[in-house]
Amino acid sequence: MTRDQKIVATGAVSGIVGMVLLVWGLSSAIEPPALADTAADRIAYALRWAVVAILPYFAMVAAVGNARFLSEAIDPTLGKESQAMIVNGRVADNTLQQYVLFLVGMLGLAVTLPIDRLSIVAAVAITFVVFRIVFWIGYRIKPLYRAPGFSSIAYMNLGMLLATLWLWLRG
Repeated sequence: MTRDQKIVATGAVSGIVGMVLLVWGLSSAIEPPALADTAADRIAYALRWAVVAILPYFAMVAAVGNARFLSEAIDPTLGKESQAMIVNGRVADNTLQQYVLFLVGMLGLAVTLPIDRLSIVAAVAITFVVFRIVFWIGYRIKPLYRAPGFSSIAYMNLGMLLATLWLWLRG
């Protein structure tokens, strides 16, 4: 492996471990919601947490918009973006992609988890926010350092989707 591959691999593994520990810790600390055990109530609960999870994306879009407004890149067709603006745009693009997967996975979990485990929905939403910020900061420092933030959310999304399928098919 090259030095860069080792940096990315180490970052990816640390991100996955951190994500697992954070989801586990938060889901253990957060009380399950007191709500009726209906699909509508479960989805409503999850959608409130979806609002929390989308906040980093809004911050990223605002950062790009404000940077454009305050620079020669106000006209996006001229190619005058700074490196920071390019990175922020890429971070926003990836965050939107990850958020679509996250939202489907979270809503799937919300309707398939046992009611007493529904605190996992809150835990994954908070974890999404934390690791999207880790992704953004890492990317801004050096693109290779985005690995913990990327891998944590990619694997969390995969885990949510697989768990939803497993819970649905066995139920």
